Amino acid sequence: MAIEVRIPTILRTYTDGQKAVDGQGDTVAELFADLETRHTGIQARIVDGDQLRRFVNVYLNDEDVRFLDGINTKLADGDNVTILPAVAGGMV
Repeated sequence: MAIEVRIPTILRTYTDGQKAVDGQGDTVAELFADLETRHTGIQARIVDGDQLRRFVNVYLNDEDVRFLDGINTKLADGDNVTILPAVAGGMV
C-alpha cells in the first residue's frame, strides 16, 4: 500500500530535501512509524507520545486528521498525507 506524504520545508532535512516521500501503514501512526525507519528523527517532530504535536497539522486528502480519528485515522492505498507546521503571527 503506497501513501504519498508531502513534507514541509522545515522537515526536509530528514528526507534529504525531498518534497514528498512514500510511506506505508494502516493508520497515520503506523505511517509515521514507517517514515521513521527511513527518515530517522522525523517522527519526533510530528508526534508527541500518542498524539500530534500541538503546532503540527496533518491532512489526509485535504481533511485535518484531528477532526477524523487523530493519529489513529485509517489510511487506504493511494491516500495523500500532508504535514504542515502551524503558522501564527500578525500585527499587534
